[in-house]
Amino acid sequence: MSLENRTKAAAKNVEGKVQETVGDLTGNKKDQVQGNAKQAEAKVRNAAEDVKDAVKKAVD
Repeated sequence: MSLENRTKAAAKNVEGKVQETVGDLTGNKKDQVQGNAKQAEAKVRNAAEDVKDAVKKAVD
């Protein structure tokens, strides 16, 4: 597990949630979509780390 990668994913998720919320409050569709995309990217990064962890456990 790479703590650095998980931290980056968490930061990207928070960034996306903030951007989506700002978009919701202002009615800015672009911010809403970009915020959702950042959150999706964070989920993918976390899933990749989960796979790495599983492979490492299988090898050990």
